[in-house]
Amino acid sequence: MEVTVSWNGPTGMSFRAQTGSGHMVSMDGAPEGGGHNLAPRPMEMVLLGTGGCTAYDVVLILKRGREDVRGCDVSLKAERAETDPKVFTKIHFHFIVTGKNLKPGAVERAVSLSHDKYCSASIMLAKMAEITHSFEIIEG
Repeated sequence: MEVTVSWNGPTGMSFRAQTGSGHMVSMDGAPEGGGHNLAPRPMEMVLLGTGGCTAYDVVLILKRGREDVRGCDVSLKAERAETDPKVFTKIHFHFIVTGKNLKPGAVERAVSLSHDKYCSASIMLAKMAEITHSFEIIEG
């Protein structure tokens, strides 16, 4: 896996990243840090990637278990250290899973398997941050 990150120039703190799979992503800093707030912050991208990684796992595990899953949203709320390096210290994942007759045990199992075994991003972050998760099921 490869990515290339390039600074957009001397008038701000925005960067562009190109993924090995050929996608472009923009990142920017906060105005107080010289950015223009035109794109997500790099640490927000870390959370975005982690959310995508774990949501992917949860949907795949539920589908493989023949559950009728029709939607999966996950919100991540993180706390960071107050001093540099401002690493994540706590991250809470809240899943909202939609489907027909979903079994709470199956959803809980999928979330746990993602957190404990499959999601590389959350497992890596768990080495420095306290990770918690919750879920709710919506019939539909």
